[in-house]
Amino acid sequence: MQDRVGVAPLPTTIYKSFRIEAAHRLPHVPPGHKCARLHGHSFRIELRLCGEPDPVTGWLMDFADLKKAFAPVFEAIDHRYLNDVAGLENPTSERLAEWVWQRLRPSLPLLEEVRVAETCTAGACYRGP
Repeated sequence: MQDRVGVAPLPTTIYKSFRIEAAHRLPHVPPGHKCARLHGHSFRIELRLCGEPDPVTGWLMDFADLKKAFAPVFEAIDHRYLNDVAGLENPTSERLAEWVWQRLRPSLPLLEEVRVAETCTAGACYRGP
């Protein structure tokens, strides 16, 4: 292993995943598209934070604090009809990822990315403006 004395430490990324259950429909898809019908997903929302770990704790952030920061977002969208949530009238995975970002970034300045998976093979990432 090469000695890194005098070299800036490498940034660390942490992540925490949350699962929500929610229904939606996509109002702007072409006529006859299956996503225009009411349906639901077990969405997985992953928050990624990047920065330098605290030299004393070794943590970038306590995962319990990350969970606490996400709690109001979770309450707003879990077991909800997303189209009725202000700002999610067209609740695509892309829009949901951005919506989550907008609510969390002010209190989580190290937030680097929000990932939303609507199925095990499809999702979206949002990295901010």
